[in-house]
Amino acid sequence: MNCKKHLKKYILIFPLLLIMLLQTGEAEAVSLSSITSDSIREKEGQISAAQDEKNQLSSALTDIKALKDQLEKEKASLESYVVALDNNLAEIQQKISELNGMIVEKEEEIRETEEELKAATQKEEEQYAAMKYRIQMMYEQNDDYYLETILSAESFADLLNKLDYIQLVMEYDDKKLEEYMLIRQYVEVCREELDAEKEVLDEAKAGVEKEEASLAQLISDKETEIVAKQGDISNKAAAIAEYEADIQAQNELIASLEAAVAEERKRIAEENGRRLTYDGGMFTFPAPSYTRISDDYGNRMHPTLGVEKFHNGIDLAAPNGSPILAAYDGEVVAAAYSGSMGNYVMIDHGDSLYTIYMHASALYVSKGDLVAKGEQIAAVGSTGRSTGPHLHFGVRKNGSYVSPWSYLG
Repeated sequence: MNCKKHLKKYILIFPLLLIMLLQTGEAEAVSLSSITSDSIREKEGQISAAQDEKNQLSSALTDIKALKDQLEKEKASLESYVVALDNNLAEIQQKISELNGMIVEKEEEIRETEEELKAATQKEEEQYAAMKYRIQMMYEQNDDYYLETILSAESFADLLNKLDYIQLVMEYDDKKLEEYMLIRQYVEVCREELDAEKEVLDEAKAGVEKEEASLAQLISDKETEIVAKQGDISNKAAAIAEYEADIQAQNELIASLEAAVAEERKRIAEENGRRLTYDGGMFTFPAPSYTRISDDYGNRMHPTLGVEKFHNGIDLAAPNGSPILAAYDGEVVAAAYSGSMGNYVMIDHGDSLYTIYMHASALYVSKGDLVAKGEQIAAVGSTGRSTGPHLHFGVRKNGSYVSPWSYLG
């Protein structure tokens, strides 16, 4: 065997024990020994998926101009216009909720990728330090040292043993070199994945801002249209009649719900004696994020009709999407939509006492749910005949509206 022919290659990988000692300390604390080409391809797939996700986000946002052009066709009838616009508000609100959920998930993915990158970078630095140490040892141990090691064999069998050992060292070195190249590549794809995930996060946050702007624009357009319709002097009589018919429709719907509840309560009481009662406690404030009372209970000058009208609740101006709470313990008897009240919730507190929450952007309860005082049941919005985000909060006792302030204290 021509030893000199292979000597240079063997010299490069001889200090096996030194390498093993270096890599059984801190390096083994990093659980990255299973990095393979498949791991890198998986990361590359995740990067591609993130890029697709970003592209889909930008293409799925609301086209507010096209939407407003479509709504123009509904303006002949205020009722049709309000219902059509509210349907779009609901879709935009759903997009905002989905985007906010994506933001939470993406922030967690970024945190995990940052941890992966940190561990991989540490592993790369440790392997690089081991390689530098090996080069230093090679420099300090000249060719004669390795030649003497091989030529010092006392027999042909001893020579074969030494060459076998060197072959093992060479294989170990090749393996470690491959691992180092893989970990370097893995570090790079981790960085690329982190950048891609951050781009998706930025796109999602920008999407939320754009959708919220679209939401605000539609609410503003609806306010403008309602004010214009109801404030038109030439059409004042018709506007007043429409308003009164609207309120009557509300009252009829609510009265029918109350009648249905009374009938159901009577049936249940006859069967098993169950009876919901109001214990006289004070209500919690239903809109804790309110900024002002925009319209109080009682007779007042209608803001757009310009005539005195009875206001059957209190309007609490609050940010869109802020919480609406159940004022007191009770059972949800309605959680639905009407063109006048928008998304609304009605709660039975017993003894013919009900609370009503109108114009919500989202409902979190369903008919038949039992709710506790202070539990979130909906989110503030501007659905129905509403001219801006607020909660219309009403209280009914024995079939008639009463002042909420008697229960709010």
